[in-house]
Formats: sequence, C-alpha cells, structure tokens
Amino acid sequence: MQAERIRELLDEVRTGGRTVESALDQLRDLPFENLGYARLDHHRALRKGFPEVVFCEGKRVHQIVEILERLTRKHSAVLATRASPEIYNAVHDRFPTARYFDDARIIQLGLNGTNPTKTTVLVICAGTADVPVAEEAAVTAGALGSGVERLYDVGVAGVHRLLSARDELNAANVIVVVAGMDGVLPAIVGGLVASPVIAVPTSIGYGTGLGGTAALMTMLNACAPGIAVVNIDNGFGAGYLAHLINTRSSD
Repeated sequence: MQAERIRELLDEVRTGGRTVESALDQLRDLPFENLGYARLDHHRALRKGFPEVVFCEGKRVHQIVEILERLTRKHSAVLATRASPEIYNAVHDRFPTARYFDDARIIQLGLNGTNPTKTTVLVICAGTADVPVAEEAAVTAGALGSGVERLYDVGVAGVHRLLSARDELNAANVIVVVAGMDGVLPAIVGGLVASPVIAVPTSIGYGTGLGGTAALMTMLNACAPGIAVVNIDNGFGAGYLAHLINTRSSD
C-alpha cells in the first residue's frame, strides 16, 4: 500500500499535478517497518533531519542489534543511547566501525556527513559526577552536526572557576548546563549570558536531593530569564534541543 502511494505521488510530480514540496509533505508520514517488537520510523529523518535514535534500556541485546541493522540499511548515521559495554560489544561484533562513547553511553554508527557548525553549543557541568549526563548532551549535539565545546567542574561551590571562563560563555550560541545537588548553576549562567540556556538536573546528590527532584525544582524556579529545563538526567534531550536551537539561529 505504501509503495503504491509513493508511485502515485511520483507520477503526480512527473505530470505536473503535484509539486515536489507537496509530495514530500505526503511522504513525511510514510513508511515504518514492523519488526513485531518494534515499528521503525524510517522517515523520521525526512521529518526531523536525523533518523530515529535507539534507546537501549529495557531492550534485549539481539533486538538492539537487529534494529540498528535495519536502520543502517536506510541511513548513513545512527545513534543508540544508554548503551552498556555489553550492548556495545554485541553491536561491534556486527559493525566493527561502531564507535562507543563510554561516559555518554552512546553508540554511533556512521557519520552525519556534515561539517560541524561554526556556531557552538557549550556544555557545562557542575561537578565531575555530572559528566556522564553532560557527555550524553555533548555527544548528541556533536553527532547531529553542531560544533561543541565543554566546560566541566565549574560548580557554585567554587564559582570563580565559572567566572574565569567568560570568553567561552559569551562565545557560545547555546549553553547546556548540567547540575545535581542544589541545581543552582543554570540560574547563575543564565544571569551572565544572552544566549539560551538549557538546564539539565541530574540525580547526583544526597538523600534530600530526592534523586534529582530538588535540582529539577530549583531549575524550574530559576529567576534568570532564557532558561528551559529538561527532565532529570536527560542529556540526550538537552543535546538534541541545543542542536535545533543552534542550527535554526545560525541560518
């Protein structure tokens, strides 16, 4: 049914009954591949600019490998997030060129085929314990095509470390700020820069941090304007959003 519809659209374009742009609008909803346990959205790249990203937690290893096999048949670059070393080893057996970012827990197959943007996403984290979430954001934005810089371990317990990096702060087009504990760092950064700030609370902290809930609430109540907040430990979502802002604003 999908193949027939695609042929119809192509015929309409050839005969002048439909514009290419109109046909692309129709194709954005087609097709997906049903594996039984997953329905792969192959046209997400057409709608979003990058293929479906595989979230590994909760999936069986053989399912992840098969999903990646099917996606790489149609896309030159694919990402898998929250991947353990065990998952990477299985993927590497099938794809020897697969790259694993250990801190970020991301597997990358292929390259995005674009040069990094001249404008940059700056990823900041408060402490070394926040690095895995920060790296998930940084690797994601970089894989999508953004130029990425990093500024780590500049938390508010020694705020002079952050203030000494004013040049890096002012040069960034978008800033991702990752913090646990009290979660104050995004508000401080937001008060120093004109660029948009994406705040990422982490689950790092002692008991009253409530697994990142305290940091999340602090960030949601930040008084500095220009701050958006993603969910706890959601480095991927922050990196993806940062790339979208970076590329839209740099056009």
